[in-house]
Amino acid sequence: MKIVHVPCLMDNYSYIIVDDARKEAAAVDPVEPEKVLSMASELGVDLKLVLTTHHHWDHAGGNNRIKELLPNIKVYGGSVDNVEGCTDKLENGDKLSFGDGVKILSLHTPCHTKGHISYYVTDKEEEDPAVFTGDTLFVGGCGKFFEGTAEEMYQSLCVTLGSLPKSTQVYCGHEYTEKNLHFAMTVEPNNLKLKEKLLRVEHQRHANLPSIPSSIGEELETNPFMRVDLPETQKRVGCHTPIEALRTIRIMKDAYKG
Repeated sequence: MKIVHVPCLMDNYSYIIVDDARKEAAAVDPVEPEKVLSMASELGVDLKLVLTTHHHWDHAGGNNRIKELLPNIKVYGGSVDNVEGCTDKLENGDKLSFGDGVKILSLHTPCHTKGHISYYVTDKEEEDPAVFTGDTLFVGGCGKFFEGTAEEMYQSLCVTLGSLPKSTQVYCGHEYTEKNLHFAMTVEPNNLKLKEKLLRVEHQRHANLPSIPSSIGEELETNPFMRVDLPETQKRVGCHTPIEALRTIRIMKDAYKG
């Protein structure tokens, strides 16, 4: 299994998940279909399915066009998310596969939108797992609570995604990492892992390289939204429970001008 970034719009990423054995692929949030199909052609693969994380136009807005270009393609999305162009609706725990043993598990991760889906993907050897988190989990951050609550985001981030293997590679929907980590430093200024990660990301971005993927293990060490179970994080933001801390940190982030 190979994962290829396709930069789109101003700061979005679409992704192509490639099975080299059968030269088949899936596209995640192909908002600019022509770019995605051009990359698929360059890779020499046939796109079989689209995995849509949520209904916002900058993620689902290319689905109808990609169906025009590839009439037989299947377009997956959350059952309660009203995803443009969706042909197959997914519930939490639904399983898909393509190629020579690439497996996809649908994880309902609501809050940013009600029906947001993250996709946990493994190959035949079940090595190097990946999760495509759309706008629920960002590297160093999380999505705004547009259609949900802090309770839902806690379940999505800290329970559903936080319980994945720590080696799981995190592929999110936007290149927000540098700003997210600068904000994270205001929450945990003495977090050495966070300082190291910020320096690394600044070098990556200076070289015009993506800061993505991260890993679940790294996020648990550096992402304040996934560290709200820690008493020291709660204390830093004047809270006494994980959900209260998560809500407070999101409010702080929304107001952050750095």
